[in-house]
Amino acid sequence: MKILFINGDGGGFADYMDIEPTTTIAKFLSKAMPDRSAGDGLIRVNRQPVSSDYVLQEGDRVSVTPIKIDGAVSVR
Repeated sequence: MKILFINGDGGGFADYMDIEPTTTIAKFLSKAMPDRSAGDGLIRVNRQPVSSDYVLQEGDRVSVTPIKIDGAVSVR
């Protein structure tokens, strides 16, 4: 089945990807972003935050937005 993956990390990109039915967010991200942890970003499917056990459906739009950008300094 096909989903749209929007990666907001670094330069970012968006592309359609083919995945197996019953693929969870955790499994998908381990293949799509092997050097990142799921906790490194805000994960949304169809604009709604989801947990790592969410099972992807045909036509879903998955986006990953970094929680902290490398080198950023917290200002308080």
